[in-house]
Amino acid sequence: MPPRSRVTIRDVAAQAGVSVATVSKVLNQRYGVSADTFAKVTAVIKELGYEASLVAQSLRNHRTNVIGILVADIEPFSTELLKGAADAIRGTGFELVVYSAGGRTGDPEGWEQRYLTRLSGTLVDGAVLVTPAVDLEGLPGTPVVAVDPHTGRAALPTVDSDNLHGGRLATEHLLALGHRRIALLTGREDLKSAQQRETGYRGALASAGIEVEESLIRRGDYDHDVAADSARALLSGPDRPTAVFAANDISAIGAIEAALELGLRVPEDLSVVGFDNIPESALCTPPLTTVQQPIREMGQRAVTLLVRLINGEEPEDTHITLGTELVVRQTTRALLS
Repeated sequence: MPPRSRVTIRDVAAQAGVSVATVSKVLNQRYGVSADTFAKVTAVIKELGYEASLVAQSLRNHRTNVIGILVADIEPFSTELLKGAADAIRGTGFELVVYSAGGRTGDPEGWEQRYLTRLSGTLVDGAVLVTPAVDLEGLPGTPVVAVDPHTGRAALPTVDSDNLHGGRLATEHLLALGHRRIALLTGREDLKSAQQRETGYRGALASAGIEVEESLIRRGDYDHDVAADSARALLSGPDRPTAVFAANDISAIGAIEAALELGLRVPEDLSVVGFDNIPESALCTPPLTTVQQPIREMGQRAVTLLVRLINGEEPEDTHITLGTELVVRQTTRALLS
């Protein structure tokens, strides 16, 4: 069966027996249309399932009432952030469209600018960029908010979390349990948040008077498989660490699986701490001790900030950093002498 053709404004006008101009007035709720005609045209619009084109609407009104969220991929972090964005959009009069590069960004340092150029002006009134790879300045007339930007605070309004403090919290928790050989599975080296988590780890060890063993710091890349491979290498040696701080939960789960494959018990033989507190962290076996960053709230605050910018309101702060806190579950325990 051939696809159904799109209903046009001319179809509505013909069915209702009025002019295209009259239908346009009804759609835009302008004066000059009687109550009976308004009701008739509205009924035909509903009957035919007519939806105004966003492009046509933006050309008429210079607004689409649509906000775009651009993500490199749909994965646990972005999924939680999108939930927060959906919470915040309710009651604002805006709709939300999500654009995912599906992980196929090609040029990882610039895909956001390309896609932002495609969407802005005629499809969205503003955009939230999730972990943008470069220091963007946005586009003229298109407000943009960056969440967890790679380069840290930039010219754009930003929303992030206190990654430095979170890294310290994770490491200090393991130190308090008596661990001294604490490994780190790093995040992506190009991401500011990952650098800050590593700085927190190093700072906590230094404050405890413990020299950092560079051999205990391995790539995690915020990736399950990369982290699992690094954990196997760390845990297969004769002088293995007694604890691991992974820079995100996905990496921590990979480390736990690698430990179990090697016959190690968590937390009896190895304590593990993650970072993010995504839903999967509470569901893994055993449930993961982690540092919570308020990902859902980050999505909420980014959309709220963006709506204010679109509406021409002056926000109280254009650089928002949210707190992090330790969530203790069952993957850590005191080191037995």
